[in-house]
Amino acid sequence: MDISKTSGNRAAARLSSSSLRAVHELFVSGQVDLDSTPLRPLVAESWRRSLATGVDPDLGAPPTATAVLDRMRTSHPLAPALPVIRRLLVDDATDAGVVVAVTAADGTLLWVEGDRKACRKAERMNFVPGADWSERGAGTNAPGTALALDAELQIRGTEHFSRIVQQWSCTAVPVHDPATGVLIGAIDLTGGTQVASPQTLALVRATAVAVENHLALLQLNQPTTTPTATRLTVLGADRPRWHTELDTSTLTGRHADILVLLGRHPEGLSADHLAMLLDDKDLDVVTIRAEMSRLRRVIGADYIDSRPYRLLKPIASDYDDVSEALHAGDVDRVLTHYTGELLPQSVSPGIARLRRELSASVRGAVLASGNLALLRRWLDLPEGRDDRDCWRVLYNHAAPGSAMRAQARGRLAGLDFDLA
Repeated sequence: MDISKTSGNRAAARLSSSSLRAVHELFVSGQVDLDSTPLRPLVAESWRRSLATGVDPDLGAPPTATAVLDRMRTSHPLAPALPVIRRLLVDDATDAGVVVAVTAADGTLLWVEGDRKACRKAERMNFVPGADWSERGAGTNAPGTALALDAELQIRGTEHFSRIVQQWSCTAVPVHDPATGVLIGAIDLTGGTQVASPQTLALVRATAVAVENHLALLQLNQPTTTPTATRLTVLGADRPRWHTELDTSTLTGRHADILVLLGRHPEGLSADHLAMLLDDKDLDVVTIRAEMSRLRRVIGADYIDSRPYRLLKPIASDYDDVSEALHAGDVDRVLTHYTGELLPQSVSPGIARLRRELSASVRGAVLASGNLALLRRWLDLPEGRDDRDCWRVLYNHAAPGSAMRAQARGRLAGLDFDLA
């Protein structure tokens, strides 16, 4: 369904920019109920979500995550279709005062191209490659809200939640994997008021269809390969394991540490750097070389190169499964794969940092989801059982008289008793 053509549009058309801005000011200050305004329902709901997730209406998108941008671009499924997008949209945008953006499914801007003057102006609100323009990160905006709803839409000027974006209008259409139907990103056209027109929506929609068709042809022409069954298991209390098509073997903690660290450093690690990440005091280069020799005998010499030490081919792991689900914003899948902390027995400083980052990211994603069922699954994990703040959230939001609320009350009482 074309959400941008609902009756809510006609009601919103009666609101001038100044009137809509006044509604926005009253809403963010808690003085108006949006149900009593002629604001489009999809915009009103998005404003509510933006406010609930803590988006600051005085700020643009969060700072650019440049460290991972190149890797995201290289591996993203929309990368092969970039020439199609440039041919259909970017080429005509270079002197039209508009910006073309391609986003990942989590709202990260991958490519931002078009009219140079417009691009420089957009930089002032951090509408640049690598920035998070999800609805959770930047509030109501066309690409972020289109991804949140998985629906094509247009956002006009003061319908944006962030004040710094209200001088722009934009049109965005989601893009899906043609084989699986999974949402993989969105295409956005940002500019002046002319961008929020039926003609622009039709153009961006046609581009998204062309992109999906192009990806389908590429998939059809790809040679069939047999996926490897090699896999690393490093989450939870069980011993780390190395799985192959023929066997499963238990790894030493040190060998598991090395494989995880090499997986997080595809550029490679020198012996000195690896020694520091494994143990910042007691390891030397000779010990590292001996450990690498033993590890090659366990998993095969064709997996690890030296000078620097690096993986010669990717190794799948439950750690990567969780990381990918977090990146996609799929919290249910995150908790399906997250069976516990990363290598909880490891004393490696490098692993300790990754362990803390992953645990905090999972916890944060669960809380941001606002889903009590997902929160309950987090609290069932070993690291969640004594998470007093999360038990308090569950108690505050569970239905009165429900078993979930009663359990949260009991758990809080037990935690308070321990602290007494």
